[in-house]
Amino acid sequence: MSKTLIIGASGQIGKMTTELLLKNEQNVTALVRDKTKLSDLESPFLNIVEQDLEGDFSEAIKGCDQVIFAAGSGGSTDDDKTLLIDLWAAAKAANYAKNNNVKHFIMVSSIGADNPDAIESDLKPYLVAKHMADEHLASSGLNYTIVRPGTLTDESASMKVTTQRPDDQDKAKISRENVANALLHIATNSFEKNRIFELFDGDTAIKSAVNSQSAPLTKR
Repeated sequence: MSKTLIIGASGQIGKMTTELLLKNEQNVTALVRDKTKLSDLESPFLNIVEQDLEGDFSEAIKGCDQVIFAAGSGGSTDDDKTLLIDLWAAAKAANYAKNNNVKHFIMVSSIGADNPDAIESDLKPYLVAKHMADEHLASSGLNYTIVRPGTLTDESASMKVTTQRPDDQDKAKISRENVANALLHIATNSFEKNRIFELFDGDTAIKSAVNSQSAPLTKR
């Protein structure tokens, strides 16, 4: 059976995704800085690895067929942490995955990462980091899926999404639970890889919305 490494498994989306994969009896290696944050998870399919993303975490990826990068520096950190986690750790993860012949790399990115110059706010350094991490992954030679969620909320999963950005920016939102369920579908189904798409709460079933995004975007 395949094994998925979840980087940032103690974060909100990372932990939700870990729980969903375990419920589906998928083998998961959860990479966290503090394993006590996953002390409430027990499963024969779970292996917890405690390492710091600012260091060498290449050992965690060995034996894994798939990687989900769901780590983030958090909204309250300075730009140096954004650089070290959202860009450098993501780039290292892609390099480690390439060296270990990982079959599929799933990146949790962000709306706005396609064009950080369009954003004039304190979020710009974060979006630049996400943009460069996405570019590095897309040029790595790995099979990849890059998901760019809208503004994250704590609403319950509706299981309905859209990949079309709403005209009203106030509606460009998505619940973390919907993101996690989309990641579950991506991680447990075979379809054309090498794609980048945005994701928002909407009216289409997650399976249908995700499956509709099949155009390779390596060359753009």
